[in-house]
Amino acid sequence: MQELKKEYKDLLPEKIIQEIEDSLPEKVSKTQLKEIFKRVLEEYENSQVDPGESVGLIAAESIGEPGTQMTLNTFHFAGVAEMNVTTGLPRIIEIVDGREKIKTPMMEIFLQKPYSEGEKIKELAMKIKSTLLEDLAKEFSINIGELTIELQLDREVIKQVGIREETIQKTISQGVKSITIKKTEDGFIIRPRAKGNESLNELYKLKEKLRALFITGIKNIQQVLPVKRKGEWIIVTSGTNLKDVMKLKEIDPTRTISNDIKEIRKVLGVEAARQSIINEVYKVIEDQGLNINVRHIMMVSDTMCMTGEVKGITRYGIVGEKASVLARASFETPIKHLLNAAIQGEEDHLISVIENVMLNQPVPTGTGLPTLKMKR
Repeated sequence: MQELKKEYKDLLPEKIIQEIEDSLPEKVSKTQLKEIFKRVLEEYENSQVDPGESVGLIAAESIGEPGTQMTLNTFHFAGVAEMNVTTGLPRIIEIVDGREKIKTPMMEIFLQKPYSEGEKIKELAMKIKSTLLEDLAKEFSINIGELTIELQLDREVIKQVGIREETIQKTISQGVKSITIKKTEDGFIIRPRAKGNESLNELYKLKEKLRALFITGIKNIQQVLPVKRKGEWIIVTSGTNLKDVMKLKEIDPTRTISNDIKEIRKVLGVEAARQSIINEVYKVIEDQGLNINVRHIMMVSDTMCMTGEVKGITRYGIVGEKASVLARASFETPIKHLLNAAIQGEEDHLISVIENVMLNQPVPTGTGLPTLKMKR
């Protein structure tokens, strides 16, 4: 076995050699082993792309054709009104476009034991959920005569969240300037510091500011839902904050994921973003009952991430950065591209496919790839 491994070391990837070794039966002769390696090498060489193959075109066709069969639906998590997940074609479009803000940002937070077994999972979920002041209040009311805001607290919710009323009072004082706050039996009375010209309109603005004041939890996590998958409990969230969630000792950072590609790029880097594009697109395709070879999706993700940033396949992303003027003009806004190129004196060296098709010349793919050079 060791001799064959050395012989095929430069012919086959290390991973394939390891897979052969792991899959071998207990009793195998040297002749059979040689035949196995020979056939695997044949399959490996047959599966490789020929030089000059139009891999981009094949990937586009392979993703585009099944994409026309996708539904335009949205998945809804039962029991939580705000928990919707964009799926199908709209999700594919927002991934490929490389959008900064996606419609339904969410996370799947995997947990360490004993939380993954369901122990104290509700308390942990409430710790993760972003809690605003309006979530802890039964009622906000404006006292017109005194020009004050009366806040009545919901003590049951406060107990669930696990926060003290003194902490709430301190957070309000630090979060909103130029107010005085007084504790009452039911909650707080909040009064703007006297300026002599306080109006009812300004008091209403202050009330809305107080309602949206962040108190505890992790910012941007609007909803949390503990669910059981494959024998373990995880927390599904509406909203993402990968950086802050990763800091929690109760979670498993190696498996916790977000569906926001741009956020993954900022927190974990471009390699993680590339893999996330592959995973997210493939998940949508599988959910739709379609079948696309993962190598086509890898081609798209590599193209989007090749500069070190996640760039959409749009005129503002990778299409707008093509070196060829004619290739840029063939996508969208042709007059703008041609005019700017003329002003700047750009040259097009016609090294790719699109520009040669436009000029009715042989394209540099397949048999059109090699060129003949002669000495004079």
